[in-house]
Amino acid sequence: MDLDLAQIQKLTDAATEFVVTYSFQILGAVFLFILGAWIAGKIGKKVEQIMRGRKIDVTLSVFTGSIIKVILMVMVVIIALGNLGISVTPLLAAIGALGLGFGLAIQGMLANYAAGFTIIITRPFVVGDTIQVRGVSGLVDEVQLGYTILINEDSVRIQIPNRLVIGEILHNSNNNSLVELSIGVAYDSDTQQVIELILAALGKIEDIKSGSVPIVGIDNFGDSSINFGVRFWVPTTKLYELRYAANKLIHDAILQAGVVIPFPQREVTMLESKQ
Repeated sequence: MDLDLAQIQKLTDAATEFVVTYSFQILGAVFLFILGAWIAGKIGKKVEQIMRGRKIDVTLSVFTGSIIKVILMVMVVIIALGNLGISVTPLLAAIGALGLGFGLAIQGMLANYAAGFTIIITRPFVVGDTIQVRGVSGLVDEVQLGYTILINEDSVRIQIPNRLVIGEILHNSNNNSLVELSIGVAYDSDTQQVIELILAALGKIEDIKSGSVPIVGIDNFGDSSINFGVRFWVPTTKLYELRYAANKLIHDAILQAGVVIPFPQREVTMLESKQ
C-alpha cells in the first residue's frame, strides 16, 4: 500500500514539474495553433471570394482556397511543434514516406484530380456544352475535380473519370448536336424538287439552330434509289425528338408531292440444272 502511494506521489510530482516547466510552451503552442487555424481559414476563404469575384470557375476557386488553407495549416503545426521543442524533421520524413505509399495506392484517383485541374484551367469545355469523348456524348452537367458528368436527352447521368477525358479526341459542339438523315427516291425523280421539298419540310421545325442552314444533297447512288443526305443542327436536349419529327415531315412532304420512295429490289435468275 505504501509502495503504491509512493508511486502515485512520484507520478504526481513528475506531472506537476512538467506542467510548471513547460506550461508556457504548451499554452503558447495551443495559442499559435488556434490563431493559425483561424488565420488560415480566413485567408483561404478570402482567396476563394477574390477568385469568384473575378469570374473564375467555382470549382477552381474552392480548390485553390482549400489548398492554401491546408498549406498554411501545415506551417502552423510545424511552428507549434517547434515551440514545444519537438523536432519536426523525423515527423516530416515519416509523413513523406506515408504520403508516397498513399499516393501509389490512390494513383488512379490522383490522376483524375490532376486531369480535372487541367480541364478547369484550360477549359476545353464548360457546363452546358455538348461533348463526345470515347464514344460517349451528352450535355455537360457538372465538372468536378475527379470526374465530369454528362446528361443525355433521356436524363441519364453519365459519369466519366477525368483521366479518360484528357488526352482523348474531344468533340465539342457547344449546346447543339448534328442530325444526319438519309432518304432514297426513285431514279426518275426531279432531284431539285426533292431538295426543295426537304428544305421546306425542315423549315417547319423552329428549333433548328438559328443561323445554320440545313444542308441537303445527293449522298450516293444506291441499287434502286438516289439517296439524299440531310444535315442540320438542333439543341442537344431535343436531339431525338427533332430527329424523329424531321423524318416524318420529310416523308410526308415527299409522298404528298407524288415522289416515289422505292423499296429495295433484287433480280434473281434461276439457272436450269443440267441432268
